[in-house]
Amino acid sequence: MKLTSSCFGDNQAIAVECAFCAPDAKTHVTLSQNLNPDFAWSDLPAGTRSLALICHDRDVPSKPDDVNQEGRSIAASLPRIDFFHWVVVDIDPASGPIKKGEFSNRVTPKGKGGPVGPRGTRQGINDFSAWFAGDKDMGGDYFGYDGPCPPWNDTIVHHYVFTLYALDVDKCPVQGNFKGPEVIAAMQGHVLGSVALTGVYSLNPSVRA
Repeated sequence: MKLTSSCFGDNQAIAVECAFCAPDAKTHVTLSQNLNPDFAWSDLPAGTRSLALICHDRDVPSKPDDVNQEGRSIAASLPRIDFFHWVVVDIDPASGPIKKGEFSNRVTPKGKGGPVGPRGTRQGINDFSAWFAGDKDMGGDYFGYDGPCPPWNDTIVHHYVFTLYALDVDKCPVQGNFKGPEVIAAMQGHVLGSVALTGVYSLNPSVRA
């Protein structure tokens, strides 16, 4: 299997237009265009009936105490956890490449709707839902793609892993409003193959992405 994007190469910086937040010299961060990256696939396994695409940031601080706090920084030694940015299932493998901005073309306060997505797909709830919980202006269910917005005071670059799964079923066996871990569990026994493309991103001007 092969997976490519014009928005970043493997282990290369993700384009700012595909991020939720962009660097800002005065306020540290500002909202960005939040375009989903484009993706093209090839060499799918025989018998592939649908595709699933999951993006997670593997470098999220396990403790939020110092996140985006003036005069503090997040140590590289702090244990890290996963943060899901995009979960989309039921992609028709013959439907052609995903276009840039096809699934997301802006930041949507309180989240984009779902789970029904473009071209007959279903999209899960990403982890911005938990991040913005309780925020009167931003709180809500964030379906679909929302791009990178790592802490501006983190001392490491963040890695965003986009994994494409080839499945032997037309529909991923998840129901209702689902999240990344539920899809990963539901796919067990149905994955014919997978491939990953990793992009990097940072909002800290002293950290090189």
